[in-house]
Amino acid sequence: MAFPLPSHLPRRKDQQDVSTKILTKISETTVKSLTSELAVSWVAELEQTIAHTKGRIRERVQADLPSFEQQLSSARTIQERLQTLTQNVDQLSGQLSHPESGIVPVLLTALTRHAALAQDSLDAEVASNAMSHLQRCRDGFEEFSQLVRDGRLPEAGAACTNLEAMLESSPDPLPQTSIMSDVKRNYAAMKARMEEQLADAYMRSVSISTLELIVRPSVQVRQSETILPLSAVLSSLTPGALTSHLATLRRDIIHHVNHILNQPTSISVSSASDLSGITEHRLSLTPSPPNSPDLPSRLANLSLVLSFLNDHLLPQLPLTERHQFPLSLCKPLRAAMLNHFLIPSLPSSASLLPRFLELVQQARQFEAEYIGSMLGDSSTEQDIRTWADGVSQHYERKRREELLQHGRLIVVGLEDESQIFYIDLQIVSDVEEKVPDLPAQADPEPIEENADAAWNFDDDLPSGNPPAPVPKTEGMAAEDNADENGWGFDDEIEPEPEPEPEPNPESTPVSHVDSASAETTAGNNAAYAEGDAWGWNDDDDSETLNDDDNPWDDPWNEQPAAEEAPKSKPKPARGLEKLSSKGKADLYSPPVQSPVPVVPPPPTPMMPSTVSQTKHAIPLPIQTKAAPVIETYMVSGRARDLIQHVHSVLTEGAELASSSVFSAHSVPSTSLGAVLSQAAPLTLELFRAIYPVTFSSAISESPKRSMRFSNDCLYLSAELDRTLRSLDLALSSVKSRLEESRDRFKILSESWFEESINRQCQLVNEILDGAEGFVDTTDQDRYDDCENAVNRTLQRVRNVAQQWKTVLNKSKYYDAIGAVVDAALSRILPDILALPDITAEESHRLSELCRILNALEGLFVENPEQPSFVVAYVPSWLKYSYLSELLEASIADISYLFEEGALIDFEIEELVKLVQALFADTPLRATTINKLLRGHPAQQ
Repeated sequence: MAFPLPSHLPRRKDQQDVSTKILTKISETTVKSLTSELAVSWVAELEQTIAHTKGRIRERVQADLPSFEQQLSSARTIQERLQTLTQNVDQLSGQLSHPESGIVPVLLTALTRHAALAQDSLDAEVASNAMSHLQRCRDGFEEFSQLVRDGRLPEAGAACTNLEAMLESSPDPLPQTSIMSDVKRNYAAMKARMEEQLADAYMRSVSISTLELIVRPSVQVRQSETILPLSAVLSSLTPGALTSHLATLRRDIIHHVNHILNQPTSISVSSASDLSGITEHRLSLTPSPPNSPDLPSRLANLSLVLSFLNDHLLPQLPLTERHQFPLSLCKPLRAAMLNHFLIPSLPSSASLLPRFLELVQQARQFEAEYIGSMLGDSSTEQDIRTWADGVSQHYERKRREELLQHGRLIVVGLEDESQIFYIDLQIVSDVEEKVPDLPAQADPEPIEENADAAWNFDDDLPSGNPPAPVPKTEGMAAEDNADENGWGFDDEIEPEPEPEPEPNPESTPVSHVDSASAETTAGNNAAYAEGDAWGWNDDDDSETLNDDDNPWDDPWNEQPAAEEAPKSKPKPARGLEKLSSKGKADLYSPPVQSPVPVVPPPPTPMMPSTVSQTKHAIPLPIQTKAAPVIETYMVSGRARDLIQHVHSVLTEGAELASSSVFSAHSVPSTSLGAVLSQAAPLTLELFRAIYPVTFSSAISESPKRSMRFSNDCLYLSAELDRTLRSLDLALSSVKSRLEESRDRFKILSESWFEESINRQCQLVNEILDGAEGFVDTTDQDRYDDCENAVNRTLQRVRNVAQQWKTVLNKSKYYDAIGAVVDAALSRILPDILALPDITAEESHRLSELCRILNALEGLFVENPEQPSFVVAYVPSWLKYSYLSELLEASIADISYLFEEGALIDFEIEELVKLVQALFADTPLRATTINKLLRGHPAQQ
């Protein structure tokens, strides 16, 4: 790219000739400035320039005149030679291209005549060859047609091959002719006729129907008098047709083999000749009665069929198929004998094994004699012999499958409530706390194994207290509502009456056992856990059994200790002496004994509590050896059927392992019976896998059904433990699987027990969601909503308790229902304690709402004359009971209870917030809060 010149530099003007300059001047001259003088000047300038140019030319020529003359002479010579050459070219062109005498037209005419003669010669030759080939094709077709019409099908096949080769090798123009198309069409029709005659001859030579197999060594061709042997017919078939017919023949033979092996049949073989002299061999099958399943006869019938084929059909096959076709029958025959004869004939009982093993030996001989020798299968793949060597394993696998199917039917079967039974559980603790001087009571009668037994606690309830109906709650199954009232949960204790103005203080009994009492009896609980035969609580993390004494130490053999008459002294707090005594209860009283709620005494603020005076009135307990306590729990009939099925499987496996029935018929196995015995742990695995899924809706909707499933797992675990202790040494291979099942059932029982409790706790929480944190209870609508939520919670817990009571044993029942009650109280406590401001009306209403659930204490009373043991199973009970009274207590009452250590269950922050919410900001409240902030008296 050139470097651009700056625009300010001057440009070189283009050189122009004279004419251009003159023309430029003419163009630049306007009409007004054009004059004659100007035009004359332009002409003169032009003439002057012409003269100047001529002068320069002359001077130039004169300057080099010899050279100019030489160039001029050369130019004239060239011009003359050019004229001569042009004349010669014109003359030559006339000689070549003249229409009459020119060389080119004459040559083209000669070549045209020569090409025409060559084409005529070629056409004649092609026509001659085509006619000659067409004549040979016609002769071949005539010969082929005559052979087909005469029924000489083998010769016709050879002629067909030759004719087809001629048609394929036709000269090039001939295949496009119409006559060749006609020849090919006639040939195809005749060939189809020949193939049809061959197929017809084969079908009449080898005829297989449902009950007959006919082989004719020779056959007469239709529409002719020619009789052809079967071997010639098979040899004349085209390779494709022969392969197709043999495949159909193989299928029909295997179908007959399957028919013979599947059902009893009688076989007859006969030979006869028709009127034309053609012999036919017939094998007839006649169905036998189905009640005569003679299995060895089926092998004999199959031997007859193979012998018939080997004598009359196989020798007629072409040489190319005479060895291959019998070999193609070997594998289907082996598969048919295994799948339709030996495997379906596997017995379901060990008593039938000897006859079956004889049949297996006959099958092995059949394979060696007929499939190996007759059909020529010399390969090492002898499936029947291999299967027979492992017949013991095959029997065990089939029997295991049948046993597993029976176990599955037990698992998925419908629940039969009439099969429910109860299991006795012996609970033994190392020591028993017993108060002397109590009248002995008779031991409870043993519980019968029926659904109506329960624990017979209704017999101890007062007759004058009729049961109250329990409303039905959502989610309860219909079967659970139909159960009887197991422990009389409808006989609930009425809510505590309002305090009377002047009660007799001497009648105030020792009240509930507090948490301090529970701590003193923790050692006994540990002894109880060690003496638990089933180890139910090995993984239990709840505080109920870890912190409290065994609630089921025989309470019927104990008597309440004689109490010293309390001195008639005024009480220091208004209406709270009972609550104060809750925190100071006798440390040696059994945790199952909780006093019946009594009317609180009037306030006597100037005198100390009588609890300290009555505290040592009860003598220390005497530790004696505890008698075993029998508890029962419900188990479904399904679990019993399942464990019985497992026992029958193990028994059968042990009998098979100790028998020698397979010693002479199969390869020796050191683990005989091991495969069959695996049906026992596999059945248990089926139960664990299928039952919770199949009945998931019923289990989740019914608390009773859920706990009963936990009991079923516990029962199965215990039965498996007993089974393992008496397990036969021959079944040691399944011991680890059974131990695993035992442990899994134990874990499953505990997990479902916890899951059932958690589900009910969640439902209780959902019901209490309707209270919306007990806010604004001064509003009547809000109070009604809260009251409805608490009442529904009460009904729900009662209903669940009623269902669980008939299912669980005592210990687990109180653990379970105590956890549900504690979940309800633990939900209400933080909601009320979290209220920032509680008016006097709200405190009264909240106290009324809290007292509704006091009726749940009746769930933990077995004898109305004995105190309840709710504190042992509901850790939040004392705290909840104090809360209902603290809501209506004065600051002095709260301060007094705090100093006495009765509010030990409350956190300091909770008490401070409660005081701030209940009372106005006064110096007395500030002093009380400061006292609270110093901590509980026991912690100072």
